[in-house]
Amino acid sequence: MTERKRSTALRDPPWLRFVLLAIALAFVAVFLVLPLLAVFAYAVEKGFAFFVSSLTDADARAAIRLTLIVAAISVPANTIFGVAAAWLITRFAFRGRNLLVSLIDLPFAVSPVIAGLIYVLLFGANGWLGPWLAAHDIKIIYAVPGIVLATTFVTFPFVARELIPLMQAQGSEEEQAALTLGAGGWPMFWRVVLPKIKWGLVYGVILCNARAMGEFGAVSVVSGHIRGVTNTMPLHVEILYNEYQRTAAFAVASLLALLALATLVLKQLVGWRMRGSAAA
Repeated sequence: MTERKRSTALRDPPWLRFVLLAIALAFVAVFLVLPLLAVFAYAVEKGFAFFVSSLTDADARAAIRLTLIVAAISVPANTIFGVAAAWLITRFAFRGRNLLVSLIDLPFAVSPVIAGLIYVLLFGANGWLGPWLAAHDIKIIYAVPGIVLATTFVTFPFVARELIPLMQAQGSEEEQAALTLGAGGWPMFWRVVLPKIKWGLVYGVILCNARAMGEFGAVSVVSGHIRGVTNTMPLHVEILYNEYQRTAAFAVASLLALLALATLVLKQLVGWRMRGSAAA
Protein backbone atom coordinates (compact mmCIF):
# COMPACT_ATOMS: atom_id res chain seq x y z
CA MET A 1 0.00 0.00 0.00
CA THR A 2 2.81 2.35 0.93
CA GLU A 3 4.66 1.57 -2.34
CA ARG A 4 1.51 2.29 -4.34
CA LYS A 5 1.03 5.66 -2.65
CA ARG A 6 4.69 6.51 -3.22
CA SER A 7 4.52 5.66 -6.95
CA THR A 8 1.31 7.70 -7.26
CA ALA A 9 2.93 10.66 -5.52
CA LEU A 10 5.94 10.51 -7.84
CA ARG A 11 3.78 10.38 -10.96
CA ASP A 12 3.22 13.70 -12.76
CA PRO A 13 -0.38 14.92 -12.91
CA PRO A 14 -1.97 14.63 -16.40
CA TRP A 15 -2.45 18.38 -16.77
CA LEU A 16 1.26 19.02 -16.21
CA ARG A 17 2.25 16.54 -18.90
CA PHE A 18 -0.27 18.12 -21.27
CA VAL A 19 1.06 21.62 -20.60
CA LEU A 20 4.69 20.59 -21.10
CA LEU A 21 3.82 18.74 -24.31
CA ALA A 22 1.86 21.74 -25.61
CA ILE A 23 4.77 24.08 -24.86
CA ALA A 24 7.23 21.79 -26.63
CA LEU A 25 4.99 21.40 -29.69
CA ALA A 26 4.33 25.15 -29.84
CA PHE A 27 8.08 25.85 -29.68
CA VAL A 28 8.79 23.38 -32.48
CA ALA A 29 5.97 24.80 -34.60
CA VAL A 30 7.00 28.44 -34.19
CA PHE A 31 10.77 28.12 -34.42
CA LEU A 32 11.18 25.13 -36.77
CA VAL A 33 8.10 24.21 -38.78
CA LEU A 34 6.86 27.71 -39.68
CA PRO A 35 10.28 28.99 -40.88
CA LEU A 36 10.71 25.84 -42.95
CA LEU A 37 7.29 26.26 -44.53
CA ALA A 38 8.05 29.95 -45.15
CA VAL A 39 11.22 29.01 -47.06
CA PHE A 40 9.30 26.75 -49.45
CA ALA A 41 6.41 29.22 -49.75
CA TYR A 42 8.71 32.11 -50.72
CA ALA A 43 10.72 29.81 -53.03
CA VAL A 44 7.67 29.25 -55.30
CA GLU A 45 6.15 32.70 -54.75
CA LYS A 46 6.65 33.70 -58.41
CA GLY A 47 5.78 30.33 -59.85
CA PHE A 48 7.52 27.06 -60.54
CA ALA A 49 9.15 28.35 -63.73
CA PHE A 50 10.92 31.14 -61.84
CA PHE A 51 11.92 28.62 -59.16
CA VAL A 52 13.57 26.39 -61.76
CA SER A 53 15.25 29.35 -63.48
CA SER A 54 16.69 30.50 -60.13
CA LEU A 55 18.28 27.07 -59.63
CA THR A 56 19.55 26.78 -63.22
CA ASP A 57 21.12 30.25 -63.27
CA ALA A 58 24.85 30.17 -64.05
CA ASP A 59 25.86 31.53 -60.63
CA ALA A 60 23.48 29.15 -58.83
CA ARG A 61 24.85 26.17 -60.75
CA ALA A 62 28.40 27.25 -59.94
CA ALA A 63 27.51 27.56 -56.24
CA ILE A 64 25.86 24.13 -56.20
CA ARG A 65 28.80 22.58 -58.03
CA LEU A 66 31.33 24.13 -55.64
CA THR A 67 29.32 23.00 -52.61
CA LEU A 68 29.29 19.43 -53.91
CA ILE A 69 33.03 19.54 -54.67
CA VAL A 70 33.86 20.81 -51.18
CA ALA A 71 31.67 18.14 -49.58
CA ALA A 72 33.14 15.43 -51.83
CA ILE A 73 36.65 16.32 -50.61
CA SER A 74 36.11 17.20 -46.95
CA VAL A 75 33.67 14.42 -45.98
CA PRO A 76 35.86 11.46 -47.12
CA ALA A 77 38.91 13.12 -45.55
CA ASN A 78 37.07 13.54 -42.25
CA THR A 79 35.76 9.99 -42.48
CA ILE A 80 39.27 8.57 -42.82
CA PHE A 81 40.54 10.78 -40.00
CA GLY A 82 37.56 9.97 -37.78
CA VAL A 83 37.96 6.20 -38.12
CA ALA A 84 41.73 6.39 -37.58
CA ALA A 85 41.40 8.70 -34.56
CA ALA A 86 38.63 6.61 -32.97
CA TRP A 87 40.68 3.44 -33.47
CA LEU A 88 43.78 5.05 -32.00
CA ILE A 89 42.01 6.56 -28.98
CA THR A 90 39.91 3.51 -28.07
CA ARG A 91 42.42 0.73 -28.73
CA PHE A 92 45.75 2.15 -27.56
CA ALA A 93 47.05 3.79 -24.40
CA PHE A 94 49.65 6.47 -25.07
CA ARG A 95 50.81 9.82 -23.77
CA GLY A 96 48.81 12.68 -25.14
CA ARG A 97 45.59 10.73 -25.71
CA ASN A 98 43.53 13.22 -23.72
CA LEU A 99 45.19 16.05 -25.61
CA LEU A 100 44.18 14.42 -28.90
CA VAL A 101 40.57 14.16 -27.72
CA SER A 102 40.66 17.85 -26.75
CA LEU A 103 42.05 18.79 -30.17
CA ILE A 104 39.26 16.84 -31.86
CA ASP A 105 36.74 18.88 -29.87
CA LEU A 106 38.46 22.17 -30.78
CA PRO A 107 36.19 23.08 -33.72
CA PHE A 108 33.18 22.80 -31.40
CA ALA A 109 34.73 25.43 -29.12
CA VAL A 110 36.04 27.82 -31.80
CA SER A 111 33.76 30.08 -33.80
CA PRO A 112 33.75 29.22 -37.52
CA VAL A 113 34.66 32.83 -38.27
CA ILE A 114 37.77 32.49 -36.10
CA ALA A 115 38.60 29.24 -37.90
CA GLY A 116 38.47 31.10 -41.21
CA LEU A 117 40.65 33.89 -39.85
CA ILE A 118 43.24 31.30 -38.80
CA TYR A 119 43.68 30.28 -42.44
CA VAL A 120 43.78 33.90 -43.56
CA LEU A 121 46.62 34.54 -41.08
CA LEU A 122 48.45 31.47 -42.37
CA PHE A 123 47.87 31.63 -46.11
CA GLY A 124 46.71 35.20 -46.80
CA ALA A 125 48.75 37.73 -48.77
CA ASN A 126 50.13 39.19 -45.54
CA GLY A 127 50.11 35.90 -43.63
CA TRP A 128 52.99 33.74 -42.50
CA LEU A 129 53.11 31.69 -45.70
CA GLY A 130 51.56 34.29 -47.99
CA PRO A 131 54.76 35.62 -49.65
CA TRP A 132 56.04 32.09 -50.33
CA LEU A 133 52.68 31.02 -51.82
CA ALA A 134 52.56 34.16 -53.99
CA ALA A 135 56.12 33.54 -55.22
CA HIS A 136 55.11 30.03 -56.34
CA ASP A 137 51.72 31.16 -57.72
CA ILE A 138 49.76 28.99 -55.27
CA LYS A 139 46.34 30.32 -54.32
CA ILE A 140 44.64 29.10 -51.15
CA ILE A 141 42.74 32.08 -49.76
CA TYR A 142 39.92 33.30 -52.02
CA ALA A 143 40.17 30.01 -53.87
CA VAL A 144 38.76 26.48 -53.64
CA PRO A 145 41.65 25.06 -51.50
CA GLY A 146 40.95 27.59 -48.75
CA ILE A 147 37.25 26.73 -48.75
CA VAL A 148 38.07 23.02 -48.53
CA LEU A 149 40.52 23.58 -45.66
CA ALA A 150 38.08 25.74 -43.69
CA THR A 151 35.23 23.27 -44.21
CA THR A 152 37.40 20.32 -43.24
CA PHE A 153 38.48 22.05 -40.03
CA VAL A 154 34.92 22.87 -39.02
CA THR A 155 33.54 19.39 -39.75
CA PHE A 156 36.30 16.97 -38.77
CA PRO A 157 35.03 16.15 -35.21
CA PHE A 158 31.71 14.65 -36.34
CA VAL A 159 32.79 11.18 -37.43
CA ALA A 160 35.37 10.74 -34.68
CA ARG A 161 33.00 11.96 -31.97
CA GLU A 162 30.34 9.49 -33.14
CA LEU A 163 32.70 6.49 -33.26
CA ILE A 164 34.73 7.00 -30.07
CA PRO A 165 31.93 6.25 -27.54
CA LEU A 166 30.56 3.49 -29.77
CA MET A 167 33.91 1.68 -29.98
CA GLN A 168 34.53 2.18 -26.26
CA ALA A 169 31.17 0.57 -25.46
CA GLN A 170 31.77 -2.37 -27.79
CA GLY A 171 35.18 -3.28 -26.37
CA SER A 172 37.98 -5.06 -28.18
CA GLU A 173 37.38 -8.73 -27.27
CA GLU A 174 36.33 -9.79 -30.78
CA GLU A 175 39.30 -8.01 -32.33
CA GLN A 176 41.73 -9.66 -29.93
CA ALA A 177 40.16 -13.04 -30.70
CA ALA A 178 40.60 -12.42 -34.44
CA LEU A 179 44.25 -11.48 -33.94
CA THR A 180 44.77 -14.58 -31.80
CA LEU A 181 43.39 -16.74 -34.60
CA GLY A 182 45.95 -15.27 -36.98
CA ALA A 183 43.99 -12.54 -38.76
CA GLY A 184 46.02 -9.63 -40.09
CA GLY A 185 45.36 -5.99 -39.36
CA TRP A 186 43.42 -5.09 -42.52
CA PRO A 187 41.35 -8.30 -42.74
CA MET A 188 40.47 -7.92 -39.06
CA PHE A 189 39.41 -4.30 -39.62
CA TRP A 190 37.23 -5.05 -42.64
CA ARG A 191 35.62 -8.23 -41.27
CA VAL A 192 35.39 -7.56 -37.54
CA VAL A 193 35.63 -3.83 -36.78
CA LEU A 194 33.81 -2.26 -39.72
CA PRO A 195 30.63 -4.39 -39.45
CA LYS A 196 30.32 -3.38 -35.79
CA ILE A 197 30.74 0.35 -36.38
CA LYS A 198 29.13 0.73 -39.82
CA TRP A 199 25.89 2.34 -38.63
CA GLY A 200 27.72 4.70 -36.30
CA LEU A 201 30.03 5.56 -39.18
CA VAL A 202 27.10 6.27 -41.49
CA TYR A 203 25.52 8.39 -38.75
CA GLY A 204 28.66 10.50 -38.42
CA VAL A 205 29.09 10.85 -42.19
CA ILE A 206 25.50 12.11 -42.56
CA LEU A 207 26.02 14.80 -39.94
CA CYS A 208 29.43 15.71 -41.36
CA ASN A 209 28.02 16.07 -44.88
CA ALA A 210 25.11 18.24 -43.72
CA ARG A 211 27.46 20.59 -41.87
CA ALA A 212 29.92 20.71 -44.77
CA MET A 213 27.26 21.68 -47.30
CA GLY A 214 25.65 24.23 -45.00
CA GLU A 215 28.81 25.83 -43.57
CA PHE A 216 28.75 29.62 -43.78
CA GLY A 217 31.01 31.39 -41.26
CA ALA A 218 34.43 29.92 -42.02
CA VAL A 219 33.77 29.71 -45.76
CA SER A 220 32.61 33.33 -45.84
CA VAL A 221 35.95 34.50 -44.45
CA VAL A 222 38.20 32.58 -46.85
CA SER A 223 36.09 32.65 -50.04
CA GLY A 224 36.23 36.33 -50.96
CA HIS A 225 32.62 36.13 -52.21
CA ILE A 226 33.69 35.91 -55.84
CA ARG A 227 30.45 35.36 -57.66
CA GLY A 228 30.36 32.21 -59.73
CA VAL A 229 33.84 31.20 -58.54
CA THR A 230 34.12 30.90 -54.74
CA ASN A 231 30.51 31.18 -53.60
CA THR A 232 28.98 28.09 -52.06
CA MET A 233 25.22 27.74 -51.72
CA PRO A 234 24.91 29.54 -48.34
CA LEU A 235 27.02 32.45 -49.63
CA HIS A 236 25.00 32.60 -52.85
CA VAL A 237 21.80 32.80 -50.81
CA GLU A 238 23.23 35.71 -48.80
CA ILE A 239 24.23 37.63 -51.93
CA LEU A 240 20.84 37.16 -53.57
CA TYR A 241 19.03 38.28 -50.42
CA ASN A 242 21.27 41.36 -50.05
CA GLU A 243 20.44 42.26 -53.65
CA TYR A 244 16.71 42.07 -52.82
CA GLN A 245 16.24 38.97 -55.01
CA ARG A 246 14.19 37.39 -52.25
CA THR A 247 12.43 34.70 -54.26
CA ALA A 248 15.65 33.54 -55.94
CA ALA A 249 17.40 33.48 -52.56
CA PHE A 250 14.68 31.32 -51.03
CA ALA A 251 14.68 29.05 -54.09
CA VAL A 252 18.34 28.20 -53.48
CA ALA A 253 17.75 28.09 -49.72
CA SER A 254 15.02 25.50 -50.29
CA LEU A 255 17.70 23.08 -51.48
CA LEU A 256 19.51 23.51 -48.18
CA ALA A 257 16.19 23.03 -46.36
CA LEU A 258 15.60 19.81 -48.30
CA LEU A 259 19.10 18.71 -47.32
CA ALA A 260 18.24 19.38 -43.67
CA LEU A 261 15.04 17.33 -43.94
CA ALA A 262 16.84 14.49 -45.70
CA THR A 263 19.51 14.58 -43.00
CA LEU A 264 16.88 14.30 -40.26
CA VAL A 265 15.17 11.37 -41.99
CA LEU A 266 18.44 9.51 -42.63
CA LYS A 267 19.60 10.27 -39.09
CA GLN A 268 16.41 8.77 -37.67
CA LEU A 269 16.62 5.69 -39.90
CA VAL A 270 20.25 5.06 -39.00
CA GLY A 271 19.41 5.60 -35.32
CA TRP A 272 16.76 2.88 -35.56
CA ARG A 273 19.23 0.52 -37.23
CA MET A 274 21.83 1.24 -34.55
CA ARG A 275 19.35 0.50 -31.77
CA GLY A 276 18.23 -2.64 -33.58
CA SER A 277 21.82 -3.83 -33.97
CA ALA A 278 22.52 -3.13 -30.29
CA ALA A 279 19.41 -5.06 -29.23
CA ALA A 280 20.39 -8.00 -31.41
